[in-house]
Amino acid sequence: MEIAEVKEKKIRVGITHGDINGIGYEIIIKSLNDPRMLENLIPVVFGSSKVASYHRKTLHLNEFNFNLVKKSDMAHAKRANIVNIIDEEVKVDLGISTPTAGQLAMLSLEMATEELKRNHLDVLVTAPINKKNIQQAGFQFPGHTEYLAEKFNTSDYLMLMICRNLRIGVITGHVPLGRVPGTITQELILKKIAILDQSLKRDFAISKPRIAILALNPHSGDDGVIGNEDQQVVIPAIQKAFDKGTLVYGPFPADGFFGSSGYNNFDGILAMYHDQGMIPFKLLSFEEGVNYTAGLPYIRTSPAHGTAYEIAGKNIASPDSFRQAIYLACDIFNNRLQYIELAANALGANHTKPNDFIQTQREGGIQPDADNQSR
Repeated sequence: MEIAEVKEKKIRVGITHGDINGIGYEIIIKSLNDPRMLENLIPVVFGSSKVASYHRKTLHLNEFNFNLVKKSDMAHAKRANIVNIIDEEVKVDLGISTPTAGQLAMLSLEMATEELKRNHLDVLVTAPINKKNIQQAGFQFPGHTEYLAEKFNTSDYLMLMICRNLRIGVITGHVPLGRVPGTITQELILKKIAILDQSLKRDFAISKPRIAILALNPHSGDDGVIGNEDQQVVIPAIQKAFDKGTLVYGPFPADGFFGSSGYNNFDGILAMYHDQGMIPFKLLSFEEGVNYTAGLPYIRTSPAHGTAYEIAGKNIASPDSFRQAIYLACDIFNNRLQYIELAANALGANHTKPNDFIQTQREGGIQPDADNQSR
């Protein structure tokens, strides 16, 4: 088997059903109802065929059906597949947060993650969860990102929000605003810069990425008049990264940076805290935005929105963001394969077996290059 044949194989996409009382099944079904989605991928939903049937009837999509399989490796290559995580009847309470919905969201995520680790899946796409009702034994995390980082034993990860050429990462992630200044250190900034730089190269095929860093304080602190963190912490970190060869610039005051469209000049952006990055991102690309967890050994994406209880069951939820999450996961999978192949060829490993490329990809790809390791 040649490498080209490996690349032509369909990508196995694991999908978690999220909160059954939200819009998760609606956006999943609407996305997979398009036959073009099945041309290059094999979707496998971890959920409940009975719950799926309930939502399908609510959406009046009687022509759509899931192919029920016992295990993900038994998935039909030309159908939308579903693995039952529960066989019993489940009560769906549209638009309401319930303990049952949280338990089933957790069970779906747990099973899909294990299948991903067993290499029965190539990528994972997660439907929205309720971060409150999912809290239980086995899930005591602020969100998907932190859960998956622990499951994959990864401490160096970065939440990235993506829409076309706009890629915004958050240095402090899901941290209360009052704790942000004390959380930001030179070491943390350098770590996130390195993760973003490597992801842009490996996952997005950008050979020399340009990265912008946003300032913590208004006007970058105005030389210490409005806080000194930018001068004492942020600027020295940027300089250290730049001196080691990373094309990183800033810190830029966030208001002027987005107001002047300065973001168009960069391949990646690092915001200091959650809302600093999320508000402009969602204003610019709410309908098609995708959440991607960079730095993990496996590929995981999700739509940029939440459970949207207020419109659940009304057949008005847009599947665009979820559909883009699926496409992005597949694009990153292919980019990683290409990255591994190019690196192997550069090392003179032209005769590496194709399956070795696939196995390396599923184990997280190759390690950062020497320059990145020094960062």
